[in-house]
Amino acid sequence: MGKFKFEKTDIDGVVIIEPEVFGDARGYFMETYSETAFKEAGVNYDFVQDNQSSSRKGVLRGLHFQKTHPQAKLVRVLSGEVFDVAVDLRDGSSTFGKWVGVLLSADNKKQLMIPRGFAHGFLVVSDTAEFAYKCDDFYHPEDEGGIMYDSAGIEWPEIDVDYVLSEKDLKHPKLSELEFKFKEV
Repeated sequence: MGKFKFEKTDIDGVVIIEPEVFGDARGYFMETYSETAFKEAGVNYDFVQDNQSSSRKGVLRGLHFQKTHPQAKLVRVLSGEVFDVAVDLRDGSSTFGKWVGVLLSADNKKQLMIPRGFAHGFLVVSDTAEFAYKCDDFYHPEDEGGIMYDSAGIEWPEIDVDYVLSEKDLKHPKLSELEFKFKEV
């Protein structure tokens, strides 16, 4: 047990992870994280905090980052489905401003590994969704940053409801106006 498929994306460090699922008439079992397997695949982080959220269809959370306490995140969906996005904000990166997006769901059980130096966000495309993620640094509310969800050329899925964003997320600068970039992460 404990087998994973690690799929590299077009952006260095962003990895789609599929766990092996063992199912029978009772249901299923899977490992969602194995330090040994992840390290062998070059995905080497020391996670210190787990978070979980619940949202309804149309909720768009993000695009968030922490400025001086950047976090790597391993994200997954426990119920429902989201379109999850990571935007490269690493200064000097050949993929600065580029994004990776993937549908994560309770059905496909995929996970997304987002390294430090990225803005992160997701859109709930099912009626509801429960979202969980591991972080390699603690949350520091005074250290928050973000970019406007529609400013990085992200091709968000079309859904039959309006997007719902927090007041804070509606005030983020556009990517082109962002004065902050991650120097070394």
